[in-house]
Amino acid sequence: MASRARLIPDPPPTFPAFPGWARPPESREAVDDAGFLAGAALAALHPIARHEHPLGTLWRQRLALGCAAALAHQNGRTEDEATLRDHWYLRRDGDDPGPAGQLLKAWRALSESSAMAAGDWEIRLAALLALALDDALQDVIAFATEQLRGQGSAVRAAAAVAATSLQFRPDSRPLALWLADAVLAHRLRWPAPVPLLAAHLKRADFRHAAAHVDGDNRWLAACGLAYARGAAAAADLHADLARRADRLLAAAPQLRSRDADMIVAILISEDAQPANAGKAASDRSSRRLFERLVALGSVRELTGRPTFRLYGL
Repeated sequence: MASRARLIPDPPPTFPAFPGWARPPESREAVDDAGFLAGAALAALHPIARHEHPLGTLWRQRLALGCAAALAHQNGRTEDEATLRDHWYLRRDGDDPGPAGQLLKAWRALSESSAMAAGDWEIRLAALLALALDDALQDVIAFATEQLRGQGSAVRAAAAVAATSLQFRPDSRPLALWLADAVLAHRLRWPAPVPLLAAHLKRADFRHAAAHVDGDNRWLAACGLAYARGAAAAADLHADLARRADRLLAAAPQLRSRDADMIVAILISEDAQPANAGKAASDRSSRRLFERLVALGSVRELTGRPTFRLYGL
């Protein structure tokens, strides 16, 4: 029989703290050195984005959740991160997630390694974003595919893809931002995209996108600053999740549930988990396990409700 130690994930890697000199100012005003800040911030994020520990999946899912909530807000919807998480984890198979839930589905798909397979972008993105597979969409994707093979700045390529997408398909900001993050990840040789841009671009920034095609640099500066802020926030999130994962792994040997190892592995690689019956444990046993983890300070209950609870790092 395999030992417990072999069934529990390895501790997540540790990375240097995000350098203060690369952290963009908290003010949302434009800065003169957006390109430098974007390059420095993405360089600091690079080793985190390149590592393939299971915690990276959870990390990307949390970033996807933030991007989906930001886009829902921009579209005038009321769903926040907690509501989107509820819709995702408490839905039944075949349920329609709704417009905001569809955004979360698209950004969770962006956070997966399969998003790097550019060959099926046309059909996949049309389905994810409920877009007509028309000439405009095909032209946008052709341009994005061309940018994958180019040389030079990854941020510049991502900004160009987003601006071109907004020119050809002005009806879909999500398409532009999805493709920008995917192209950035391709250029930086990351194993999967890291959802960054949608959560950190301001609504007012989009007015500069059309002029970018004619050589105006304000859109590029806005994207650079958004990537700088996004990378800093993503690095901070990873450091926080790694600390929480370490606490969970330290508590794992104290757990006696037959599904404990499986639950620990899920919690380290998934945004949230309901206390449902597992392979070897009943509903009641599963609830006791999560209550024990909360009492040990290893896991948080994410909803604040007495029923239909969700747990995660």
